[in-house]
Amino acid sequence: MKFLSRFHLDGFVLGIVAVAILGSVFPVSGTGQTVLDWATRIAIGILFLLYGARLSPQEALKGLKHWRLHSVVFAATFVLFPLIGLALRILVPGVLSEDLYTGILYLCLVPSTVQSSIAFTSIAKGNVAGAIVSASFSNLIGVFVTPALVILLMNTTGDAHVDFSSILDIVLQLLLPFFVGQLIRPLVIDWLQKHSEPTRIVDRGSIFLVVFSAFSASMNEGIWHTVTVWQVIGVVLVCCVVLAVVLAVTALAGLKLGFSVPDRIVIVFCGSKKSLATGLPMAPVLFVGQPVGLIVLPLMIFHQIQLIVCAALAQQYSKRSREESASTVA
Repeated sequence: MKFLSRFHLDGFVLGIVAVAILGSVFPVSGTGQTVLDWATRIAIGILFLLYGARLSPQEALKGLKHWRLHSVVFAATFVLFPLIGLALRILVPGVLSEDLYTGILYLCLVPSTVQSSIAFTSIAKGNVAGAIVSASFSNLIGVFVTPALVILLMNTTGDAHVDFSSILDIVLQLLLPFFVGQLIRPLVIDWLQKHSEPTRIVDRGSIFLVVFSAFSASMNEGIWHTVTVWQVIGVVLVCCVVLAVVLAVTALAGLKLGFSVPDRIVIVFCGSKKSLATGLPMAPVLFVGQPVGLIVLPLMIFHQIQLIVCAALAQQYSKRSREESASTVA
C-alpha cells in the first residue's frame, strides 16, 4: 500500500480491476451463476445493513444546522452531476455506446463518497466536521434519491427499465436492510467500533463479489465484443472532463456564495465525489437483465481518476494553508 500511495493508486480499486479481469477470464454459468446471484443478493443486503448500523441519525440531524453548506453539496451531487450526465447524451453513438452512456449517466446519479471526501478535506485543512455530515448525509439520502433519479431520468431515455418488481427488489435488498441496520444500531454499534476489520472485510468483499458477478455475466452475454479500445479511452476522457467541470463549478460556487475557505474545501471535495461502494451494489438491482459490467465501468474509472486528481488537489490546498500560516506569523 505504501508503494501504491507514491503513485496515488488505490489498492481497493486495483483489486476491483483484478476481480473484473478474473470474472472476464473465468466466468461462471449454470448452477454456478445461480449460486453467485444469490450470494451477491445476500452480500448486498449485508452491506446496506452495515450502512444503516454505521450512520448515526443524531449526527445527520445535528449537521443540518449548517444547511447552506450541505445544500450546495447536495445540489452538486444530485443536480449538477445529473445535468452534466444528460448533456453528454450528445456523445452517443459517436464516442459512447448506449450501454456506456448509461454507465456515465448512472455515475452522475450515485451519492458522494464518505471516507475519501472526509480524508481529502482533512488533508486540505478544511471543515472536517462539515465534511462528515455532508458526505454521510449524501450517502444516507442517496439510498432514496439515486433509485428515484434512475427511474425518473433513465426511463425517459429508454436506458433503464425499472418496473414494480425492480422497485420491490430495491426495497428488499437496499432499503429494508438499511432500516434494520438503523433499528439494531444501538445493539451493534459498540461491537462495530471495536471490531472494524470484519466490517471492512464484509464491505470490500461484497463489492468484489458484485464486480465479479457483473463481469462474469457480461462475458456470458458476449458484451465485451461490442466494446472497442477506443470506446474505453473515450470513457476515460469523458470522466476526466466531467470531473474537471464539477471541480471548477464547485470551487467557483463556494467563492461566489461567500463561504469561508474551510467550507469551500468541503464543497469541492464532497461535491465532486461519486461513491463506488454505494453505486456498485445498487447497479445489479437497478439494471436487471442489462450488461451491468459495462454500466459500472465508467463509475470504476471515474472513481480512480477522482482519487488521483483530488489527492493532488488536497496537497495543493494543504501547501497553500501552510504558506498562509507562515505569512501570518511573519
